[in-house]
Amino acid sequence: MTNEMDGKLLLRIAEALERLAPAPPVSADLSAFEAFVWRSAPPGLDGVAEINRVDLPLLKGIDLTRDQLLENTRRFAKGLPANNALLWGARGMGKSSLVKAAQAAINREVGGTLKIIEIHREDINSLPQLTSFLRNHQTYRFIVFCDDLSFDAQDTSYKSLKAALDGGLEGRPANVVFYATSNRRHLLPRDMIENERSTAINPSEAVQEKVSLSDRFGLWLGFHNCSQDEFFDMLEGYADHYKLKISREDLRKAAKNHEAEKQNNNLQHHKLRTQKPRLASSPRERLRNEDLAFHRLIHLLQRRAMQMKRVQRVPRNSINALKSVW
Repeated sequence: MTNEMDGKLLLRIAEALERLAPAPPVSADLSAFEAFVWRSAPPGLDGVAEINRVDLPLLKGIDLTRDQLLENTRRFAKGLPANNALLWGARGMGKSSLVKAAQAAINREVGGTLKIIEIHREDINSLPQLTSFLRNHQTYRFIVFCDDLSFDAQDTSYKSLKAALDGGLEGRPANVVFYATSNRRHLLPRDMIENERSTAINPSEAVQEKVSLSDRFGLWLGFHNCSQDEFFDMLEGYADHYKLKISREDLRKAAKNHEAEKQNNNLQHHKLRTQKPRLASSPRERLRNEDLAFHRLIHLLQRRAMQMKRVQRVPRNSINALKSVW
């Protein structure tokens, strides 16, 4: 009888420990998909049936950057030494598109063994768990990709990223490389770095600790605003790709008109945000403004009273009393 009770108690303890222990990562069939999205809770990989990307020939004005990332990705896919890559710079210049297009191009060269896994910025803390899981699948090579990566002043998850990239005892798995895009070269806001420089006991050490994150990326690729000719080349490339029936002159004219309208809208929006409210220039105008504000208040009181179904309208004597106080 005692042995039976002890057995049940041990079983209950084992079940409780199972519930407390983190669940092992559960993934989709790695051979069935080319791309995956990592979810941290519960941990696992979700296969992406249709990848949102553009063809490599459509990316114009970034030829040197494209060739460097392609070469790095090709070396990694073939098992040769390769660097983690940080693609930083101006928005809308094709940073994320280049990562996805490069993976697709090299994956066709190596016969489908190069996978891409997207990890969201909010899940960076779980990156060590992801790399530990991928270490056990040496059949494939994995690009772990984080789009729009940056950190705020109170965010300490960048330390987990530093250790996961290059700094832990295990190191980065040989079949994993990390690609990230960001508008910030050092992934941290400038005011955060300047604040560390001004408040730290040793300013140099404080700044080095912050910017050392970007040093974990062996390959830095900068993206800068394109020229007008490069912009027109992009448009013409898309027009040819999608077989749009429009002449080069009409396409460029429409692009110029759109850009002029966009700049005008931005200028008007900036004026509305920065202009100061105009003050009344005369006693009569101030009196008229006060009278208008008073009538708006009366209208608001009448509406509220009707909504509460207490009275149908504010009595005249109440209005006169309010006006005398106003």
